[in-house]
Amino acid sequence: MERWFITMKKADFNAIGEKYHISPILARLIRNRDIVGDEAVDFYLNGTIADLYDGMLMKDMDRAVEILAEKIREEKPIRVIGDYDIDGVNATYILQEGLTGLGADVDTDIPDRIKDGYGLNRMLIDRALDDGIDTIITCDNGIAAADEIAYGKENGLTVIVTDHHEVPYIEMNGEKEYLLPHADAVVDPHRADCEYPFKGLCGAAVAYKLIEALYNVMQRDPEDVDYLMENVAIATVGDVMDLAGENRIFVKQGLEMLKRTQNPGLKALIECTGIDVDRLNAYHIGFVIGPCINASGRLDTAKRALDLLNARTRRDAVMLAEDLKALNDSRKEMTERGVAEAVNLIETTPLKEDKVLVVYMPDCHESIAGIIAGRIRERYYRPVFVLTKSEEGVKGSGRSIEAYDMFAQMCRCRALFTKFGGHKLAAGLSLEEENVDRFRETINELCELTDEDLMEKVSIDMQLPFPYITEQLINELELLEPFGKGNPKPLFAERNLRVIRPGIFGKNRNVLKCRLEDAQGNQMEAVYFGDVEACLKAMKTKPVMSFTYYPSVNEYMGRRTVQLTIVNYQ
Repeated sequence: MERWFITMKKADFNAIGEKYHISPILARLIRNRDIVGDEAVDFYLNGTIADLYDGMLMKDMDRAVEILAEKIREEKPIRVIGDYDIDGVNATYILQEGLTGLGADVDTDIPDRIKDGYGLNRMLIDRALDDGIDTIITCDNGIAAADEIAYGKENGLTVIVTDHHEVPYIEMNGEKEYLLPHADAVVDPHRADCEYPFKGLCGAAVAYKLIEALYNVMQRDPEDVDYLMENVAIATVGDVMDLAGENRIFVKQGLEMLKRTQNPGLKALIECTGIDVDRLNAYHIGFVIGPCINASGRLDTAKRALDLLNARTRRDAVMLAEDLKALNDSRKEMTERGVAEAVNLIETTPLKEDKVLVVYMPDCHESIAGIIAGRIRERYYRPVFVLTKSEEGVKGSGRSIEAYDMFAQMCRCRALFTKFGGHKLAAGLSLEEENVDRFRETINELCELTDEDLMEKVSIDMQLPFPYITEQLINELELLEPFGKGNPKPLFAERNLRVIRPGIFGKNRNVLKCRLEDAQGNQMEAVYFGDVEACLKAMKTKPVMSFTYYPSVNEYMGRRTVQLTIVNYQ
């Protein structure tokens, strides 16, 4: 079941519209996204690269830049250590490219998801020591690696941390004591003493800021590295950061650059996944390009994705892009099988009665547990943990719903885990196999979710009658892009609509098409891409319904028609 509600935020929409030459409808949509005040509205509509903040405002940025400038002059070997996901791979590439451009002696290392686990570990440090490395820079990791960094320092390494994760802390009598690693420089906007105005950057954006600052200090033109903004855009969307503030500018500009990218690997990946490059948008990064880059870190080694970004010839690029696409296709098949197995387990056992779903599938590949948990959460709208058997005990990933702080709840039964971490909406954990049932019982006993919490909320921007839906409005909605987390696609609604001639189409029978008619007799074409069989059944049972939708222009054989994409129905 869903609860629909209309966001009713107040403002003088006509005045805002006049001031910024936009319609009152658009003014209302901007207000609904909590963009308030002239400065914020102007930044949202018109922000450009020139409005990005100076990276030197980050705590320790000056130290990091000073150390690196000296190491480059002294020709000391530097190693970038990233992470195996889309943010880590792009952050690694940005640091490597930027440092190479300054003539640094630089190489990279990325941990193996299964063998090494997340972030910096002793094996990676020993490897660096064996290779005669002088300086390590971390990206998208390092803030929680205090012991490993201390070990590196004891052995004579210079260590610079660049990260965007929360700083670990111990709470004593309501006071937080932050556990910053003792590196030579720690650049992370989440440091309590960091004055940087925007906290929501991904790891690749922090890496980009470092390179930009370094180019300035070494008296090189920072515009030489502008092209790396396409990698920041890919990482920002792929790591599901809020598309607000600086992130919005990074993604907007980065997408434009990506359409004309000179990177052979990215060019080949866009081609082999069949994306229409002129229409490339945030959706394609999130659901086409991103999963291919992530698939290498899940099923193989993330070094393959880094090789793609580093490919110099078209032949290498095409080969690597096709490899990644094939890996992602097999990841999709494994995911579909895993989701089907999880649903079967839930439907045929007492699991169905639980408010927090703990699904143990020993044979599932541990790297896709999180994806499966996300899909099961969508289906049942409950917090979900998917557990799998690993070399040392049981590993799992959790995905949560708005009303359930997953990390806080896990802290209440931390004694059951050998390792865990995460935040409100997602988490990772390891535990002994004999504790699986106890974990399921305990986490459910502790659960205080009400039936209302377990009803998905559908947040509607406004009721929009058909006569307002014009091609002009649809064009204007593009000013709000890029859409994604923190800047959702607008959602409109209308009630008492009569459904005319609904039917299922498409070679995979996955599209429902119909016409919708309002009480005044205005008609619109509409399509639906969800569970089409269930929707068709509902439409035939009760031909007058309420819908939420998003309007777009459909071009077919040179004919342009306004069409609604149905999102929810009641």
